[in-house]
Amino acid sequence: MSEERSLNFIEEIVEEDIHEGKHGGRVLTRFPPEPNGYLHIGHAKSICLNFGVAQKYGGQTNLRFDDTNPVKEDVEYVDSIKEDVKWLGFEWANELYASDYFDLLYAFAVNLIRQGLAYVDDSTPEEIAEQKGTPTEPGKGNKYRNRSVEENLRLFEEMKNGQFPDGAKVLRAKIDLASPNMHMRDPIMYRIKHAHHHRTGDKWCIYPMYDFAHGESDAIEEITHSVCTLEFIPHRPLYDWFIEKLEIFPSKQYEFARLNLNYTVMSKRKLLQLVTENYVDGWDDPRMPTISGLRRRGYTPASIRDFCERIGVAKRENMIDVGLLEFCIREDLNKTAWRRMAVLDPVKLIITDYPEGKSETVFNENNPEVEGGEGGREIPFSRELWIEREDFMEEPPKKFFRLAVGNMVRLKSAYIVKCEGFKKDEAGNITEIYCTHIPESRSGNDTSGINVKGTIHWVSVPHAKTAEVRLYDRLFQVEDPSNEDGDFKEYINPNSLHILPNAYIEPDLATAVPGKGYQFIRKGYFTLDKNSTPDKLVFNRTVTLKDGWVKK
Repeated sequence: MSEERSLNFIEEIVEEDIHEGKHGGRVLTRFPPEPNGYLHIGHAKSICLNFGVAQKYGGQTNLRFDDTNPVKEDVEYVDSIKEDVKWLGFEWANELYASDYFDLLYAFAVNLIRQGLAYVDDSTPEEIAEQKGTPTEPGKGNKYRNRSVEENLRLFEEMKNGQFPDGAKVLRAKIDLASPNMHMRDPIMYRIKHAHHHRTGDKWCIYPMYDFAHGESDAIEEITHSVCTLEFIPHRPLYDWFIEKLEIFPSKQYEFARLNLNYTVMSKRKLLQLVTENYVDGWDDPRMPTISGLRRRGYTPASIRDFCERIGVAKRENMIDVGLLEFCIREDLNKTAWRRMAVLDPVKLIITDYPEGKSETVFNENNPEVEGGEGGREIPFSRELWIEREDFMEEPPKKFFRLAVGNMVRLKSAYIVKCEGFKKDEAGNITEIYCTHIPESRSGNDTSGINVKGTIHWVSVPHAKTAEVRLYDRLFQVEDPSNEDGDFKEYINPNSLHILPNAYIEPDLATAVPGKGYQFIRKGYFTLDKNSTPDKLVFNRTVTLKDGWVKK
């Protein structure tokens, strides 16, 4: 967006801190994903905010993987996250992992035990939950809370050394069981997990909880502004408590509203269900709200950054209309996509008075708004053409300005033709349309003096390439599937994918590459699918030319 905008509240905080000389005027943010799934459009908002704020104020951003749960994490997710951040146009200062700090975090835990601020608890998860009380009733301490410092140090070391099975013990912070904030009622700091870690292997069998690892990792890196979503507001007092008691760098946490997008789900757990239960074709299915899915569908980094800019940074949750995201990609592709001709539902048109065996080239535009696109290109024209089936009607209504017997239309960039007749098969389907042409009506050199109201696109039969075209629509039929009764998967849109196996495209599209956007004239914006081959070209529709969604 080119227009000037006011500062968001995070930028206001940063500017005030710089003005007051906090941290020497330094700005260091971080993006801390857990590598347990692919990033989605909600993460894109966080990426744009963290990297954007740092860039604006001459700072830097760390990419730090919150890899404290080895059971759910995988190198595949690490690699995909790095690819997504780079694709969005951002570079991180340091690639870091919470697992880099496991030794230091263990030492921090020992420090808190020595201060009498942490203890080993043998209670079961159910017992701990019961002892914590309720939001209206205080918690109750148990006998393990009064263990001596020496006993806690010994037990914690034995936990680290693998002397207990999973779930036998946890390390808890000793804070306040009567706190109105449930997160402050002796939260768990470490649990036992005999699991192989994708980076540290089998060195550890105890792993820190998010609330213990996150703030300390920020402090270790000397993060100046730790920006997260609103659900972490109740966690902030604990974040501050650990930093204060350990007397480490005073990182500060700030919260903003997460992105909620209608007609989709944003929960990693639910997205994983869609993948594992084969409702979609993997994490990068073009119907998924993942960054890799949007990329495969043909969305551009610029369109997603523009979308994140337009929705802004707020302190209150709200639902964003996916139509805004579609608007942003249309805006971008209108300026950047090459114009090409493709016929998705073909029927043959024969120009009966055009010489058999003859072909010529006509001139068609690329995209006047693209640098180098002003000149246009030559495309082949011949006696037999593919046109869209919907561009002919046997019994047309009034104001139908396309082909019908007796009607004239212009073939885009070529000649005016007049429909003289058609042919059907035994089932009543139209198989061929017969026209005559006006030789002196060629585009760019039209001396016919005839004006027609309709223009249709076409592809020359002998020169056409075949392609499969996939038309994608919204994955869910309801605005907020997570809030509906029953299983969210019951609301999947059965028409979210429509495959056209036998489309015809102009020859130039045979050299298309994934990631480049094309406007198929009159049909929408498309990109080549990553699984396309020279023998089987596959194009995905990114978005229609205009919003044609009808709420069911």
